Amino acid sequence: MSLTSFLLKFAAPLPDLMAFQHYLFIGPHPDDIEIGAGATISKLVSMGKNVSFLICLDGRFGLDFAPPGTTPDALAQIRKKESLQAASSLGVTDVHFLELSDGGLYQKEDLLRNMAQAIGRISPDILFAPDPCVTSECHADHLNVGDCARNLAFFAPFPEIMAHYDASPAAVDAIAFYMTAKPNRYVKTSGYLDRQFTAILSHESQFPKDSDAFRSVRTYLKLRSVDFGLRSFKGHAEGFRVLGRTQMHCLPEAGK
Repeated sequence: MSLTSFLLKFAAPLPDLMAFQHYLFIGPHPDDIEIGAGATISKLVSMGKNVSFLICLDGRFGLDFAPPGTTPDALAQIRKKESLQAASSLGVTDVHFLELSDGGLYQKEDLLRNMAQAIGRISPDILFAPDPCVTSECHADHLNVGDCARNLAFFAPFPEIMAHYDASPAAVDAIAFYMTAKPNRYVKTSGYLDRQFTAILSHESQFPKDSDAFRSVRTYLKLRSVDFGLRSFKGHAEGFRVLGRTQMHCLPEAGK
């Protein structure tokens, strides 16, 4: 760690993830939010926090486990219902859908505009989104959603800029990236993993109960929670790359 990075930890501390009141979790597809941060969401709800979901794309091409003959249009509706059920199992009732097509079949400008309008309506204190800076990530939907979210995390408080998207400003104070390789904040999740797995199983079209797909994601998330728990001395934990408004601009050390 450089001297500058060390001193910045004291001069510009990262936000406390538990200190906010209104949280907006942004997911590329149905199921990504639950996989990336389901245990943390369950904990936040249990603390009385206000949690909203924004699901950007409709997941119409996740047909691997769908019954033969299921069309993409039909699957999109199935996955919407599964998303509502999964959110409900975590205690979340405020769920929003942009309903853009899965598979990168949209204009990124439309994604940015629609996301801006949703953020303006929901007016959260902090955004959660997939990390667009993971070098191994090849799914354009994850990269695009994460990139739009980080742009809007910075610009959301500016009325003149949000007006360009026909959106209201929102006093966003921070962004936390899930599915990240460089976490800098950890949330203790002991006691909340089972609720995360229940939420994931709500996405039956993607993770049939007792399937290899579900067993694999469950094993991965358990291992990851132990890894992050050991790093942070928290038992089990989820990790996030967090940026407050101070870290969002002209502080390259904040990305290390």
